[in-house]
Amino acid sequence: MKLQSIGTSSLTTTRLAYGCMRVTAFTPRDRFTPELEAAGRRAIVTAYEAGYTHFDHADIYGNGLCEEVFGRVLRDVSGMRERIVIGSKCGIRWQGDPTPSAPHRWDFSREHIVWSCEQSLKRLGIEQLDLYMLHRPDFLADPDEIAAAFTQLKAQGKVREFGVSNFRPSLLAAVQHACPMPLVCNQVEIHLGRLDCFEDGTLDQCLQQRVTPVSWSPLAGGMLGDGGWPDDSHPRAHTLRELIGTLDHFAREYGVSRTVVTLAWLLKHPAGIVPLVGSANPDRIRDAVRADSLEMSREDWYTILRAARGAGLP
Repeated sequence: MKLQSIGTSSLTTTRLAYGCMRVTAFTPRDRFTPELEAAGRRAIVTAYEAGYTHFDHADIYGNGLCEEVFGRVLRDVSGMRERIVIGSKCGIRWQGDPTPSAPHRWDFSREHIVWSCEQSLKRLGIEQLDLYMLHRPDFLADPDEIAAAFTQLKAQGKVREFGVSNFRPSLLAAVQHACPMPLVCNQVEIHLGRLDCFEDGTLDQCLQQRVTPVSWSPLAGGMLGDGGWPDDSHPRAHTLRELIGTLDHFAREYGVSRTVVTLAWLLKHPAGIVPLVGSANPDRIRDAVRADSLEMSREDWYTILRAARGAGLP
């Protein structure tokens, strides 16, 4: 796959990244079997061998188990660590953490950011994260406190570059103003079933400040991928079915899968959107790579956009 820079940093990534959330199959730790781990490891190795160089984690994925499994793969696959970018996220705390009465919440305190990073490093078995992100906007976020945490982690050599996830443009701007280092990415939900980022200023900010947008759930949770279909209860079910028909038309035209067309549509945007491929199916992991070489025309791109909107342009 072709490479691109992550923001203004020296990090480079393949145009598709691999999201590791599903490598433990959402199985609780006490029911995670050797067979499930073998399947998760196979997915990670498949992505690596297929050419993905950017692997995305978060401390909450599998309650840390995803990072542990990935760490064991790193130990077993010679030379892998030196060839890839490893990112992780922090800031979401579940109900009961650390006391039974604690609510589900978001936490961007300096203490929690630093502590969470150190735990991720231990689980991954590495000394430095290439990319560390704040997961969901904390309503009590203090940009100066975040900047202090990032500065500490940078000075200690525990993180190379920093970013955010699910941030509205105004909060990213506030945190960037306080931070001495650039925020190089914003990981957001962006796909043909959710076009908000095209109109709320998120992608405009990415273009202006050279922040790389990373698309989580680029296939709308699989609904827009091969075999996906909207549930009847979905408020936009009719529009989404029409969209899938359009995607299938272009899949036939280009001689690829619907998944490839959907991902290639995101890759067309000049902000350099990096879709996170999250399937644990080896065949689908390999198939997605074909999006990197599909050159979609502007006319086809807008035809798909119109189908996604369910209406013409103004």
